[in-house]
Amino acid sequence: MEKDDSVNVLGTPLTVCGTDPVTGFFRDGSCNTCAADRGSHTVCAIMTAEFLAFSKYVGNDLSTPRPEFGFVGLKPGDAWCLCAGRFLQAHDDGCAPQVNLEATHARALEIVPLEVLRACAAH
Repeated sequence: MEKDDSVNVLGTPLTVCGTDPVTGFFRDGSCNTCAADRGSHTVCAIMTAEFLAFSKYVGNDLSTPRPEFGFVGLKPGDAWCLCAGRFLQAHDDGCAPQVNLEATHARALEIVPLEVLRACAAH
């Protein structure tokens, strides 16, 4: 699997999203992507209790540890490469997490408008 260019939504080099726990489609800490990443794990989101509850409610429990998959479970404050479609769904439902724009891959823009990402940018 060849990675797409590591460029963020601002047109600059993609920065690391999170390493504790290690995130990303490639589990390299960055929201890098490729053609095989069907979920577009490209939005670097900072988890909140509200978003984690929403995600669990819509069928993707990110807070419960799954040791059989090497997944420790997320808690508020953790940075995670979120599927762009799930981020947009959370935004539309009023519970989007904050976003690290420098660590959000440019491919996210295929699904989420830049204005939406900017409105949720972590300060």
